[in-house]
Amino acid sequence: SRQFFRSATSIGANVEEATAAYSKKEFAAKMGIASKEARETAYWLKLIKASGFIHYDYTELEIEIESIIKILTSIVKTAQTNIQH
Repeated sequence: SRQFFRSATSIGANVEEATAAYSKKEFAAKMGIASKEARETAYWLKLIKASGFIHYDYTELEIEIESIIKILTSIVKTAQTNIQH
């Protein structure tokens, strides 16, 4: 659960850093890290759920993290496309 908390909070931290990026390349890199952290968060969420250690309805969290992953993936792809042009 601690690793879940670290990766989940890292998403927002990297998005904040991206908004202060000096270049498009740095923006894309920070958003890429945020995207990876979101995927890691989804992984830890699956493990926590599978362990049965914490009894909770994870449905909303699963939907939310998948939405975040999709949004960040789209941002990264768009940023990388803009860098290439």
